[in-house]
Amino acid sequence: MKKGIHPDYRVANVSCVCGNTFQTRSTMGDIRAEICSACHPFFTGQQKLIDTAGRVERFMRKYQNVEKGKAARS
Repeated sequence: MKKGIHPDYRVANVSCVCGNTFQTRSTMGDIRAEICSACHPFFTGQQKLIDTAGRVERFMRKYQNVEKGKAARS
């Protein structure tokens, strides 16, 4: 690696709006995040499926018809 062309890679403190803090390394310095793995719905298991325009119900009806067809063939 050439010397003098790379930015400083130093310890950075990351703080989230939820109050979670942790350390990582970054060229930016300290980082403030709006959402982290401690408060993100996907990682906490609190994610809810939002049905817009009946898409989930339509899928379930379609899937049930496929299952009925498989059972009739067996």
